[in-house]
Amino acid sequence: MKIIKDIKPEDYQAILKRPFEADNSVAEIVKDIISEVKLNGDKALIDITKRIDKKDVKSIEVSKDEMVAQSTIVSQDLKEAIAVAIANIERFHSAQLPIDVDMETLQGVKCMLKYRPLERVGLYIPGGTAPLISTLLMLAVPAKVTGCKELIACSPPEPSPEIFYACNLLGVRLFRVGGAQAIAAMAFGTKTIPRVDKLFGPGNRYVTEAKVQASSMGIPIDMPAGPSEVLVIADDNSNPIYVAADLLSQAEHGVDSQVVLVATSERSIEQILIEVEKQLNQLPRKEIASRCLNNSIAILVDSIEKAIEISNYYAPEHLILSIDNAENYIDLIENAGSVFIGEYSPESAGDYSSGTNHTLPTGGFAKNWSGVTTLSFMKTITYQQLTKNGLSSIAKSIVTLARAEGLEAHARAAELRLND
Repeated sequence: MKIIKDIKPEDYQAILKRPFEADNSVAEIVKDIISEVKLNGDKALIDITKRIDKKDVKSIEVSKDEMVAQSTIVSQDLKEAIAVAIANIERFHSAQLPIDVDMETLQGVKCMLKYRPLERVGLYIPGGTAPLISTLLMLAVPAKVTGCKELIACSPPEPSPEIFYACNLLGVRLFRVGGAQAIAAMAFGTKTIPRVDKLFGPGNRYVTEAKVQASSMGIPIDMPAGPSEVLVIADDNSNPIYVAADLLSQAEHGVDSQVVLVATSERSIEQILIEVEKQLNQLPRKEIASRCLNNSIAILVDSIEKAIEISNYYAPEHLILSIDNAENYIDLIENAGSVFIGEYSPESAGDYSSGTNHTLPTGGFAKNWSGVTTLSFMKTITYQQLTKNGLSSIAKSIVTLARAEGLEAHARAAELRLND
């Protein structure tokens, strides 16, 4: 990790640059994949999977019998861990369920807002370098809490038994398709994979680009979610072992992930980086984590306030406050996907079992996007019911505004009722 001192606001853009760039070639490849899937449906999915993933897929949808059979391979310990995660995710997301609005804005003018679940949602479950069981839980459980009727999941061609088990447990239809082609299939539908109402889930740059392109064609998405990232704020009293573990927990995600350390002590930075090297050598995914660290930085600042200023600019997916009295700084945080407060709040708690959602905006999108919540799986419908007296009380406003816009029929729709 490169160490940077005396950073100034005018340096933020260059120093805090993400390791990946917008790539026109990726956009063109994804555009062609979407066109191919829209034109040839299931055949395109099989052809693209063979071409890109080097896998022959005979049956795109995983059968119920196969799910049950594969589930028997899953250990009891893992099943119990999944049960704990599901219970906490369900508990936290159930508490987010909104209350309908029913009120009179004026006497005789009744307005209502009602929340309704989306009917069919598409869940993308990455599986390239690791089977992300947790992503399935983070998407499927809130969707079920909300009341979505059908859950469609796509994952690369050879899902793990754990994915089969979780899908069977949560009543999710699973399809053996990954990458941009999976997003295209869920967005526009094929003979086998039904078209969904909204797309959810993180992925590589091709998946993210496919979601963005689908969004531009009218298919809603949860957020642009690309390579994972974490920013850790540390001080003199931070535990180097804990901070190093947090940095590496994100570094092992992928070579295009990024970790940022911002600390108020040069000694602390040195101790943490020494510990990073020690722990790195113990990781099965050492090579991936090491390449990620080449894209990562450590920044020395003179105060926690300055560290949070830098974090707000960077807008990290995950922000860890590994500092004394961390809760005192919560109100200063403006931009972050999810925040972890104090030395006993590892980022992995949010990834798996605390109950919060780990599907979060990356790439700086935490400045204007939120992570997945129960509301992500809902839409709203407004209603109004007016009495004649209620209409009379706002008729002048209606008529005046309508005629100011040159819309005479709008004005007459109110006037005719009052003059009848």
